[in-house]
Amino acid sequence: MQSHQSLFQGVWVPLVTPFSGGAVDGGALRRLVRHYAAAGVDGLVVCGSTGEAASLDDAEQLAVLDAVLAEADELPVIMGLAGNHQGHVLQRLSAFGTRPLAGILAPAPYYVRAGQEGAAAYFRCLADASAFPLVLYDIPYRTGTTLDTATLLALATHPNIAAIKDCGGSLEKTLALITDGAMDVLAGEDLQSLSVLCLGGTGMIAAAAHIRPDLFVAMHRAVLAQDLVLARTLFHALAPVIHLAFAEPNPGPVKAQLARQGLLSEELRLPMPLASAGLATRLDAAVATLNRQFPWQ
Repeated sequence: MQSHQSLFQGVWVPLVTPFSGGAVDGGALRRLVRHYAAAGVDGLVVCGSTGEAASLDDAEQLAVLDAVLAEADELPVIMGLAGNHQGHVLQRLSAFGTRPLAGILAPAPYYVRAGQEGAAAYFRCLADASAFPLVLYDIPYRTGTTLDTATLLALATHPNIAAIKDCGGSLEKTLALITDGAMDVLAGEDLQSLSVLCLGGTGMIAAAAHIRPDLFVAMHRAVLAQDLVLARTLFHALAPVIHLAFAEPNPGPVKAQLARQGLLSEELRLPMPLASAGLATRLDAAVATLNRQFPWQ
């Protein structure tokens, strides 16, 4: 099992999955990887919720992962692994083989509502079986399972549970995990990214960072340099874009904006809808304002 010291820090982009004519667009995917690497992000997450993993079959998920790894070079990559059939999830985990993954991002088993003991046993089983560090994904509004602070603190003692993507919606829980220090704490809600960094979290997994990754990177670096005036300035400039990126189901708005940037075709798989024309227009305007304030370098 790999050491995770200081690995899960900084700005991680949970990559969208580009489609063309209903199929995964590998060329656009590799183009995205190059784009975010050039912007200075610290890592990439593949096949998360923003990547529409729920609409990809097992073979497609592996193909997406391999396309990203082929382009990522030294940029670390986390692979999403969600499900509620433990045997199938373990089969998928074993299929990752010896690929050079930085970690596995795993939410609680969804729909079944296994409770605290069941969810904890599920995570321990994955951590025991995984050749890669486990990043817990606490996102109760998607899974139907709220992970209690005590459950997460107990899981943090497992030697192969390294970090958490925190979408739990509880400042008290976030503070307890940061204070405990056994897991790296990554903000999973983009609007909480600056506050989590300032409280001592190690980074973020931010879907809105697709749009101006360089500014998210600059915000993180400003916090590390204790330049909170700059960090706040960047965050307040980004906030209108963040709001609009999540005003309709993710990743519709993000894909609309990436299509405007010429990085992919604006295509999603049902049941995920395209962003509405009105929202896409408002997001265009917000990004244009941001770009005037902070031009691309």
